[in-house]
Amino acid sequence: MTLKRDTPILTLLLLPTAIFFIAFFMLPLARLFFIGGSGKMGFMAYAAIVTDRNYFNSLIATLILASGTTVITLIISGIAGVFLQRHKFPGNSTLVAMLTFPLAFPGVVIGFMVIMLAGRQGLIGDITLFLFGEKLVFAYSMAGLLMGYIYFSIPRTILTVMAAAEKLDPKLEEAARSLGASPWRVVLDVIVPGLKGAFLAAGAICFATAVGAFGTAFTLATRINVLPMVIYTEFTLEANMAMAAALSFVLGAVTWIVLAIARQIAGGTVAAAG
Repeated sequence: MTLKRDTPILTLLLLPTAIFFIAFFMLPLARLFFIGGSGKMGFMAYAAIVTDRNYFNSLIATLILASGTTVITLIISGIAGVFLQRHKFPGNSTLVAMLTFPLAFPGVVIGFMVIMLAGRQGLIGDITLFLFGEKLVFAYSMAGLLMGYIYFSIPRTILTVMAAAEKLDPKLEEAARSLGASPWRVVLDVIVPGLKGAFLAAGAICFATAVGAFGTAFTLATRINVLPMVIYTEFTLEANMAMAAALSFVLGAVTWIVLAIARQIAGGTVAAAG
């Protein structure tokens, strides 16, 4: 009876959220979908992502880059997050603050930082020129993009891991050690399963962010094409708004599918990413 009495109130409270969702998500998304089918190719533009070699290669490059970013970020953040959560030492808070500092930087700034490190006038190039007589320059390649994406993915991931590591029960690890488990077995059989939800949640958001990242790609992607850059080119240089809309819709759909799968595996612990 209480639920029935509260139903009108709940409906009224949810109404602003529903209006906002429809006005700022569903309607623009529907508009984007129909714009994608308004060009010369019609709705076959959505198939161009797999039938056109350039579009397909850019999609594969984007997915590989995002997957590599996710795996490397989870490894680094998993190790660092658990360590920082369990070992309190002078400067611990300062170190955590420094690791999360890149959250304050836009993608373009991170791209310039990668250039200063691994560009033609970068620090790595100067060091390799001094040591080997030849500059190592990779800021404008897939490796440079990977470095930039990892740089801005670690902060949000390490915070998620630290929050989850705080809830791990140390008694489970002690029990495993008392039964003769090696340190590696403790990590694989106790710590990693205990952090599964955090890894899935952080990994999904990391992947989604890397798939759609534009600022860093705009600064660095001179030798390779990732899908956000292809969309930008179609929209600005080619004036092909229909294809840009179709590619944008497909990119969003791929990202949503990955998030939905991760959420299903994690049992609903994966937050939405924007």
